[in-house]
Amino acid sequence: MTPPFNRQTLARRPYRVAVSAAVLVAASTAGVLLTRPDAPARQDDTVATAEVRPTPAASGSTTPAAPVPVSPSASASDPARPGASARPSARRAAATASPDPDLSASPTPAKPPSTKVLDVAYQAQTTYYYCGPAATRIALTARDVVRSQDDLARRLNTTTSGTNSAADTTRVLNDLVGRDAYRTRTIPGGAATTAQTDRLRADVVRAVGNGYAPVVNIAGSVTDVDGGWHSYPGGHYVTVVGYRADGRTVKIADPADPAAASYWVTVDVLADWIATRGYSA
Repeated sequence: MTPPFNRQTLARRPYRVAVSAAVLVAASTAGVLLTRPDAPARQDDTVATAEVRPTPAASGSTTPAAPVPVSPSASASDPARPGASARPSARRAAATASPDPDLSASPTPAKPPSTKVLDVAYQAQTTYYYCGPAATRIALTARDVVRSQDDLARRLNTTTSGTNSAADTTRVLNDLVGRDAYRTRTIPGGAATTAQTDRLRADVVRAVGNGYAPVVNIAGSVTDVDGGWHSYPGGHYVTVVGYRADGRTVKIADPADPAAASYWVTVDVLADWIATRGYSA
């Protein structure tokens, strides 16, 4: 039986429709599933913001179904979706299992050249006791550092008796180069051992290979590879400005005599020439 026409009922219907629409909007914003309590569940009555499992109303189960959480960033990276790639955790595990050989391998140091001679500015010593300052000055010019022999003599504490030891040349060289590029080594015995000679050879190749000229404190007499005789019984300082044959022969810049400004000696001869003293390299 159709209820009688009632103007008040008609007047209230727009209000109820508006209220229902407002509820639907609020529910959809909160992600709530709504159904009409007095009507069977219908697909077009459901408002959802995420994927969910079948509702109890659809499956006939009385146990509430837990919603399936969906990542806001779910996309082609989700393996559940067609054409998806592996998850980030799987990719990280694969990367751990198969490290990139370019990242794990240590770089191989470059082999020094078999022969190298530095570009230096030669200058003979200006006084008979300035061999230390003069040899140090020659070494510094390999690094484009130029100082007068008088300035270096003050830094080295040089006196008329000469410059005390290789420890002084090491200190001044490092002060002016601006880094700990040089270290002092000594050969305390009357002749160099095989290990000390090998150490000298390695030090010369390393220093000259990196652009640093060693300064050596020597005493005694030697013959160079061309038969030249060089004698300094009271002690002297010279500069090593190059090597060849992987350091088996070294080039000397000698500030004592401009007529014999440079010559080659074997590293064995140089090691024995340094014996009882030391060098900066």
